[in-house]
Amino acid sequence: MPGPSALPIVLDADERAHLEKTARSQTAASRDVTRAQIVLLAAQGHSNTAIAAHLHISVPTARAWRSRFAQARLAGLSDLPRSGRPRSFPPSGAA
Repeated sequence: MPGPSALPIVLDADERAHLEKTARSQTAASRDVTRAQIVLLAAQGHSNTAIAAHLHISVPTARAWRSRFAQARLAGLSDLPRSGRPRSFPPSGAA
């Protein structure tokens, strides 16, 4: 039995330009590059399974970021606040 169909993604010119710039970036965080690549491949009509195979990630990861983009657009690709106690020390490198 086939699973649910993937959410269709349609990008406007500004979103596409932003995602392509991020996907090509040598200095952006790896997670941001992967998220941009997921959305760009989804906009080309690829399935979550094909995206996962192409990027060497899990299908649930591809599905999650596709869904987050569909719901909140570019803002949905940023990390959500984490629960738990705040850090008591600054990250290394910050001083």
